[in-house]
Amino acid sequence: MGSADGPKADETDGDARKARDTAVSERRFRFLVAGYAVSSYGTFLNMVALNLFVYETTGRALAMGLFMAVRLASGFVAGLVVGGLLARFSAKSIMLWANVGQGAVMLVLILAPDGMLTGALTAVSVVIGACGTLFMVALRSSIPEMVGEDRRAWANSLSITGRSLAMVAGFASAGVVVSLVGYTAAFLVDMATFVACAVTVALLPIAGGKGAGGKEAGGSAPEAAEAAEGSKGSGSSGGSGAGQDASAAKSGRRWRPVAFLALAAAPGMGLMVALRGVDAFGSSSHNAALPIYSTSLDASNPAVFVSAFWCVWALGNIGAQQVIQRYAQRTGRSVGALGFGYGTVVMSAAFIAAFAGFPLAVTAVIALIAGAADGLTEVAYTSHLQTLPATLRGHAFGLSATFENLGFGVGMILVAAALDRFSPLAVVGWSHGAAIVVAVVFLLRVAGVRRAERTGRAGLRKEEAVEGRPDRGDRDGAEVSGG
Repeated sequence: MGSADGPKADETDGDARKARDTAVSERRFRFLVAGYAVSSYGTFLNMVALNLFVYETTGRALAMGLFMAVRLASGFVAGLVVGGLLARFSAKSIMLWANVGQGAVMLVLILAPDGMLTGALTAVSVVIGACGTLFMVALRSSIPEMVGEDRRAWANSLSITGRSLAMVAGFASAGVVVSLVGYTAAFLVDMATFVACAVTVALLPIAGGKGAGGKEAGGSAPEAAEAAEGSKGSGSSGGSGAGQDASAAKSGRRWRPVAFLALAAAPGMGLMVALRGVDAFGSSSHNAALPIYSTSLDASNPAVFVSAFWCVWALGNIGAQQVIQRYAQRTGRSVGALGFGYGTVVMSAAFIAAFAGFPLAVTAVIALIAGAADGLTEVAYTSHLQTLPATLRGHAFGLSATFENLGFGVGMILVAAALDRFSPLAVVGWSHGAAIVVAVVFLLRVAGVRRAERTGRAGLRKEEAVEGRPDRGDRDGAEVSGG
């Protein structure tokens, strides 16, 4: 009896210890998200304040475009190298120095004399673009180590909620802050947000990076393949290849091929990242078209519609995160690949409809739907990339960031040119229409793989059922029954 009671007590202690560890890791992650939300507020605040400052300093709209181009180009390059950095350094150190770098460059801008403002602004665009990408990739790729594989969806949803709230606060307060206290004070507030996030990161134990999870490299490849296709099957294709890719990533050499091999480790993952890039291209269209469309609605006060649209969009996004968190908590499952594909279709269709000239009440509902679908796709996409082995994950997220920056940057150039000749509805329709087409291809791909796997499993069960029957002729009935 004593030996029988022992394991039960051990199991109880083990469950209690696991519950305590989970609670501690989740509490730490909440603090990290709070710091991330504060720095995100600074990011969105300076996105408005810096653009206004550039225009006021140079007097040219082209300068604002160049500033954004440099910022996106820096993020593009950072996405290519961040996988190699995560193979050499911890995620904590990358997140810490990314915030320190952004805070320091804002201080340089504040102290720069008038004759050096152009150089300081260029430095700001380079550092903020690169460091923003470094922090985002380090955070997202390390979430499974921070909170556990089974809490990925919850953690992703929480971080996206924090960023959405920060976006609304940053955009809404930027004009007020600049008009009331001036650019210098706005830049000081911005610098303080990055310092606050850096302090938060410094105080918390953060796992990830520097070969973290190397022991998982071989074992989690099947899970990566399974998640990439959104199926519940074995998904074992690419297991040994993923182990080799992990070794290549761990060596820190040939970072660029490893980034692409990370996507090849799981079938369908490359198409998912490509869809994300096309979606970023579509996003550039509604970002550029909203001010023009808003001006056509109310030329005397165009900012009202833009602000209201993004506030309602954020409400939809935050509402979707709450639903996703409760779904993950209740079922223990994350949103699948089909959710990502369908979410992209709904989101793109909603953004197209937002420019169709519906009454404001209907447009508000459309913005709410667009925000909810955007939140769904963000969680689904991030959760899927996080199923890759830890040694490949940073490379995949880095390459994804590169595709997103490329899609958004190219889109801003093409959309700006197209808006001079075509209506906002036409431009947004073409851009988001391309995302819908690629999303449909992705959904067909996922559905086809699922159907093939179900057929394969059904055929295997049928073969097992008939194996050894006398009427098959491949085995003797006496041999089977007699043993």
